[in-house]
Amino acid sequence: MRGVTASGGSLIRATLGAAVAAGVILTVFWLPAEYGIDPTGLGRTMGLTKMGEIKQGLYAEAEAEKTKPVTDPQILNRLDAIEAQLAALVANGGVVVTEKAAPAEASEWRDTWSFTLEPEDSIEAKLKMTEGQQATFEWTANGGLLNYDMHGDGGGEISYEQGRNQPGQSGVLTAAFDGNHGWYWRNRTDQDVTFTLHVRGDYERLLTP
Repeated sequence: MRGVTASGGSLIRATLGAAVAAGVILTVFWLPAEYGIDPTGLGRTMGLTKMGEIKQGLYAEAEAEKTKPVTDPQILNRLDAIEAQLAALVANGGVVVTEKAAPAEASEWRDTWSFTLEPEDSIEAKLKMTEGQQATFEWTANGGLLNYDMHGDGGGEISYEQGRNQPGQSGVLTAAFDGNHGWYWRNRTDQDVTFTLHVRGDYERLLTP
């Protein structure tokens, strides 16, 4: 180009600068969000590591259960959402904007239930619901990790969402049919895990062992 003079040293500096920037994006943003690998610790602070862990957990759960490639709409939607967040992150130059809802007060929950799972133990809890009813829920493993399968039965069979090695889950459960809808948890760690489930909304009752 006319009027532009570039020395060998400036070209080398520009190349090194681009390489450093690419390395920062790879290490700080891409690895945590894609694979849950966080060598710097910044990924967990920004919420990226959890994105990667969820993504890898969904694939691992499907592999562990010997299923076909992931085709469940709920799982595909979650994976698409994670990919969209990652794409937006790269487009914004690594700027992360998150909105975190304030936790519900204990008095806002209709039912609260806790249980301790020993290693390799499992348990279920269900909400007796009619089609179209909605229940807001939140469960936490209180510092531990659990595998879970949120599903419905009794008036049909449906799997709403699955997770592997997760610290908790929250959202709104909409009954696909009349029956029992809820969760199956399994402790695959080598330590006891005490989890707590909170629910409120439209359902007849909470069914626990």
